[in-house]
Amino acid sequence: MEGGPNSACITIAIMTSRLGRWLHDPLVLLCLTAGMLAFVVQSGELGTADTAHRLQTTHWFWTTEPQVFPNEYPEFGLHGRAGKLYSWYGIGQSLIMWPADLVGTWISHWRVFASYEDDPSIRSIVVSYGTNILISVLTALVVFRFLRQLSFDVNESVFGVLALMFCTTHLHYTQNMQENNYIMLLTLMGFSYQYEWLCSGSRRALVFGSAALGLNLLTRITTALDTAACGLFLLAVLWFEKDGSLVISRQDNVTFQRSLWRRAIAYCKIALPVYAVFALLERAYSFYRFGSWTGTYLPIFAREQRLQDSTLPANFPWSTPFYEGFLGALFKPEKSIFLFDPLLVLAIVLLALLWPRLSAEIRAYAVATGVLLVTYLSFYARYAYWAGDFAWGDRYVATAVEMLALIAVPLLLRYRGTLGKLVWRGGLALIAASLMIQVASLAFWLPLEIYQSENIGHPMFIIALRFKNIVAFTLGRMQAWGLNTEAMGQDQWDYVHITTWNFLPFLLRRVGAAPKWVVELAFAIWIAALAGLLICVWRLKYVLSSLRKNQGTEQPTVVSQVG
Repeated sequence: MEGGPNSACITIAIMTSRLGRWLHDPLVLLCLTAGMLAFVVQSGELGTADTAHRLQTTHWFWTTEPQVFPNEYPEFGLHGRAGKLYSWYGIGQSLIMWPADLVGTWISHWRVFASYEDDPSIRSIVVSYGTNILISVLTALVVFRFLRQLSFDVNESVFGVLALMFCTTHLHYTQNMQENNYIMLLTLMGFSYQYEWLCSGSRRALVFGSAALGLNLLTRITTALDTAACGLFLLAVLWFEKDGSLVISRQDNVTFQRSLWRRAIAYCKIALPVYAVFALLERAYSFYRFGSWTGTYLPIFAREQRLQDSTLPANFPWSTPFYEGFLGALFKPEKSIFLFDPLLVLAIVLLALLWPRLSAEIRAYAVATGVLLVTYLSFYARYAYWAGDFAWGDRYVATAVEMLALIAVPLLLRYRGTLGKLVWRGGLALIAASLMIQVASLAFWLPLEIYQSENIGHPMFIIALRFKNIVAFTLGRMQAWGLNTEAMGQDQWDYVHITTWNFLPFLLRRVGAAPKWVVELAFAIWIAALAGLLICVWRLKYVLSSLRKNQGTEQPTVVSQVG
């Protein structure tokens, strides 16, 4: 046993060395930051009834429970095959929640939780924390990878990821678990790995990217638009590279066309079969529920809604005037994409100012995401619920907005020296405003202002009202300022939920179902995690500062390779 102490010392030295390397690796610190952020912002609730219904579908996979309980109809569910009630949502988010649902259900049956009331439930706590942290960390990895592929340096890429995480509606949907962040993760995986194929010819990368985009079809079928946008991105890269060439002879054009045709064939041979597999799975799930291989649930939804309300128009749910839905998403104070995601404004301004200087891949990405955003705006413009109902901003187009806004901060950093002080300071102001808006979105459960609007009226500047609510709640002036409206009290649980800070320790204390020691432990963990988040951000800033000082070289700092 003489070597025992020496072996232990060697092991400790190796672990210390690895820890030191990790603490100097921007990517590791970025993942830690993303994970800590997702942990800190959780409320333990799933955020909306939509996600709760999708979790019930998850439970249906492996238990004897139905997809939809009879008492939920007609508020939710549609009659499908054999007259049974089925969920109308895609199955994608239900699949990603499956592992956490298994663990959460198992933990909820532990004896220690036998007397715990389900507000919030153990199961929802485990699912929200586990799923959102996983998606947040994976998104940080994929976005960093993709920004590096677009030729941004390490500093620009890291700040681009941080801007997405902290300064766009991505932060809100990290707390309120709609499908948005999962869709964005899969879409950017598709962009990144299919672009890798374009650059390297890697068939493996093309299969992986196509599978990510195909999996999106199981989440929301309209993500076929994301798949098309990815194809447009690849095509635009080739076009802008050709357009930037100094040689534009007729022979070069012929050569380009032949090369483009060969690439298109190679792409289709791999990507289309992968897409077909996922499309078949999506259609099979639709057939299982509603007995149709070609239709969607919308005709059934429209028919059953008209049975409940005969005043609905014949073209329901495509009954909104196009201009109302399209312009509403742009300028309506309750839903404007420019108000809820100010980084979009910065991205548009920078693209307009810098377009001739941008590389082919950045211009191609801007075109693809810009077209994707306009297409989503147009598609949902006539939908009866074009704004996404109970949501922070316009959730149907939020993912496309975030994708276009993604390059705003990296571009601002790269071209700081040529943009001038006015643009630089204006950019910083928009970043600061974006951060404040997204942090404010976390303060209360999202229906608060929607309930208030039923009594206060429209039009309503939701973001300004949210800041007013924060100040009033902090000062104990909600009643005095007329912010406790009648609609807020119609449901006791909703009233409890929207009248406390929307983070798990505060919610546990407000509900009163958890023992005091559990609440105190939750607060201790939450404060420690918040401190850990601040430490990660500070350490990341220090590492990036060191990287900049090393004459623009990345050699002194380790940067992990992604994918």
